[in-house]
Amino acid sequence: MSATAVPRLVIAAPSSGAGKTTVATGLMAAFAEAGLSVSPHKVGPDYIDPGYHSLATGRPGRNLDAYLCGPGRIGPLFLHGAAGADLAVVEGVMGLFDGASGMGELSSTAQVAKLLRAPVVLVVDASSQSRSVAALVHGFASWDPEVRLAGVILNKVGSDRHEELLRDAMGSSGVPVLGALRRTQQARTPSRHLGLVPVAERRAEALESVRALAARVREGCDLEALLALARSVPELPDAPWDAAAELGPAAGTTASGKPLIAVAGGAAFTFSYAEHAELLAAAGAEVAPFDPLRDEQLPPGTQGLVIGGGFPEMYAPDLSANAPLRTAVAALAASGAPVSAECAGLLYLSRSIDGKPMCGVLPAEARMTERLTLGYREAVALADNALAAAGTRVRGHEFHRTTLEPGAGESPAWGMTHPERRVEGFVSGGVHASYLHVHWAAEPSLAGRLVESAARYALRPAPGAAR
Repeated sequence: MSATAVPRLVIAAPSSGAGKTTVATGLMAAFAEAGLSVSPHKVGPDYIDPGYHSLATGRPGRNLDAYLCGPGRIGPLFLHGAAGADLAVVEGVMGLFDGASGMGELSSTAQVAKLLRAPVVLVVDASSQSRSVAALVHGFASWDPEVRLAGVILNKVGSDRHEELLRDAMGSSGVPVLGALRRTQQARTPSRHLGLVPVAERRAEALESVRALAARVREGCDLEALLALARSVPELPDAPWDAAAELGPAAGTTASGKPLIAVAGGAAFTFSYAEHAELLAAAGAEVAPFDPLRDEQLPPGTQGLVIGGGFPEMYAPDLSANAPLRTAVAALAASGAPVSAECAGLLYLSRSIDGKPMCGVLPAEARMTERLTLGYREAVALADNALAAAGTRVRGHEFHRTTLEPGAGESPAWGMTHPERRVEGFVSGGVHASYLHVHWAAEPSLAGRLVESAARYALRPAPGAAR
């Protein structure tokens, strides 16, 4: 099999809530349990579903977001993630044709399917319809001739009779039914204010849920037909994405050897794109994970720090109770080491979350709210800092139900340019902290600059040393 002809399927739906995650995760797990190496992917910026995908397949869950990374990187990023796989399953986002607001098909599942030249299997919530399902599928199949809608999986089917009516209706549609899943209370995954509860917070229960989803899919879907469909794809014209090549000829070389960059993880900090650690390593860093809920000190020799997104508000008491680590983080930041913090990391560096003391690096207080802040953003770096050179333009997204007072420091991290103009975040010493999530694959210079900053920090004179 050619490296650019990885068998692949896109699992889509007419709208959110139809069961894409159930079907996609179940398919991934069922094929993996059958002995296939399955590469999991998710359209859009979501961090949570890829955690379940990774649990189902044993491979990193990877995102494909044409808004964040640009349409031209979708094929390369896909091929990078799917290298060596027997099958790739791509879970869509929202409805099949829903993309970035006001930007046509950009970042939609349909656009990604076309860029990947992949067949689409539509998951339809059939719970309140019978013959109408055929009209619905016909509309989706004919809307964009460039999208190959190659099959349907009927979800939430009520009974054998209901399934019979649905299959009869679909018989003349020209789109084959590749599965029918019964309505059931089993294998549900708990949700809260930002979606599903991440795998890292409920690993044992999540593993049980994934196994149950695999069993449902095996029972209700034609796995042979789905695999044959996945194998009917053409080669892609792209070369796989390569972190070192993206960084340029100087990648991996620093004046101080390999600076050690600690990366926060564990249950409170689960939001990260796999390519970030790969870019840091390719830029010459030693990447050391740590868990702020458990570890009382940073990894020995830490010369840079990355604290990504997650749910610190759910763990504020435990994060606050780990005073030794909060002190260590504050001391590292005060010493001038480069620190990149996104969303949850921003809150962790603040003075407090809902009154619980945090690291106190930033002169701001965080609290939970009822308001969901969600959407794509465009921004520009307003001043040189440890992460971005002044004038660097990025696309990112916000996703939180917290607020920070004040929302920006004397030197803001970003000047937002779309959909609204405002300043946001904090730059102070080596610290860059913001609500904005950015995919570094779209701007590899961020990883390179962070590693360079850590290398310079490693070469600084020791405190009190003779000058």
